[in-house]
Amino acid sequence: GSCVYAFNYGETALSHGGRVDGLGNIAHSAEELGTFVNRVLSQTGASEVDLVGHSQGGMMPNYYLKFLGGASKVNTLIGLAPSNHGTTVDGLITLANSVPGASTIGSPLIEAAEAPALAEQEVGSAFIKKLFGEGEPLEPSVRYVVIETNNDKVVTPYTNAFLHGPGVTDILVQEQCARDETGHIGITEDSPALANVLNQLGPDDPSFKARCENFGASI
Repeated sequence: GSCVYAFNYGETALSHGGRVDGLGNIAHSAEELGTFVNRVLSQTGASEVDLVGHSQGGMMPNYYLKFLGGASKVNTLIGLAPSNHGTTVDGLITLANSVPGASTIGSPLIEAAEAPALAEQEVGSAFIKKLFGEGEPLEPSVRYVVIETNNDKVVTPYTNAFLHGPGVTDILVQEQCARDETGHIGITEDSPALANVLNQLGPDDPSFKARCENFGASI
């Protein structure tokens, strides 16, 4: 029942013509998001949007909300396995290995030239410290939802995905479906995770429990 819009962001020379985006500076990607949101609001006449993003796409909008005036235009931000508090080195290596050619280029060159977003998502990076520095301040007018799996091998530890404070709903899919072994990528096609997205966008029933079937891949 929702009107859905999607866009790509963060394209660099490593993106292979748009097939692997989200590599550029995250702050610039947040600016791209702001431009896109303005276009959607103009086309629809709506005053606010709900944002649903996976991985960096669930974390990056926080920059838009906090530093680019996005809080007045967003009702709910839902992150599927978002890299909110960054990932450890093991998770960063896993993330980098998903980029075509990464193993032959080398991480220093990736960081410096073509994929700065990877380094920005490392635990303790200057970007993460700016985004969630002292006390994890969030925008009071925005609803925050995080849906995560304890089998996440990219955002490590998986608890780094979660936010805390008023207006935050953290959902671990295994608390509803203990047998669900979906991973960081698989969560995008995991029925329990997606059912929770729909509940948060719709009835927002606090007692909602997903049906434990059609699990996403464990990768």
